[in-house]
Amino acid sequence: MKGKAKACGAITIVNAIAGWRGAALAIDLHTTAEATLDPETNEIIGDAGGLDPTLIETCVKKTLQWFDKDMGGAIKTETEIPPSRGLKSSSAAANAAVLATAKALNKENEITKKEILEIGVESAIESDVTITGAYDDASASIYGGLTITDNWDRKILKQRKMDEEILILVPENTSHSSETNVERAELLETLVKKAHKMALNDSVYDAMTLNGILYCATLEYSQKIPLDALENGAKAAGLSGTGTAYAAIVDNDSKRDVKKAWNKYGDIIQTKTNNKGGKTL
Repeated sequence: MKGKAKACGAITIVNAIAGWRGAALAIDLHTTAEATLDPETNEIIGDAGGLDPTLIETCVKKTLQWFDKDMGGAIKTETEIPPSRGLKSSSAAANAAVLATAKALNKENEITKKEILEIGVESAIESDVTITGAYDDASASIYGGLTITDNWDRKILKQRKMDEEILILVPENTSHSSETNVERAELLETLVKKAHKMALNDSVYDAMTLNGILYCATLEYSQKIPLDALENGAKAAGLSGTGTAYAAIVDNDSKRDVKKAWNKYGDIIQTKTNNKGGKTL
């Protein structure tokens, strides 16, 4: 009983840590999961490419429970998404693992994307890989496109497709603490909610830039990096998640200039938006 699926990463438009309201934009980088189920065992063994497999193991367990199946097996993931950089690698892994498990059961047509999303979010909370439940990130990963959410109530407030060129900077300097100062981030709540309203009113570029600059300042990341992108013609730029990656929305005219400005900071990934989201393979 085997199943394979993939789900995409995303960049931050509005970070939900301050105020529980977020927005994320899916990108064309994927995590692929392969599930092999075995009715002869109850053990679930995960291989996340050297990372902690707890999340994907929990996703398989909860998906089997959802279908009322008593069995175990193995789950393996491979990813194009740099992990732990704010590019929603955990959300992509969770969605892909749930989809792959449903496919292995031959029941991928008996579960909706909303139900996949809920299982993945619950698994992420149980596995302690998210502060807010990451409903914004996970919804963008499974549905594709832009999703604007209320993470507290787990509601998608608005969705739309976007066709954009994306540049992602993964800085060479990784000395920044992996621990997010949540209390400090919460000082931004009023301003971040304004960015969220901008996104709801279709001022997505301004929302992303405002959010990015705010979180850079508060979490002590470089504000020069997004400003360099804007100075060179980017439509929007900012910190993705709580870092350490930055993202910029560019066009054909500005792409080369932004890449040139960012080259000195680290590795640059060139991608685009993804409007399809997760799917079985």
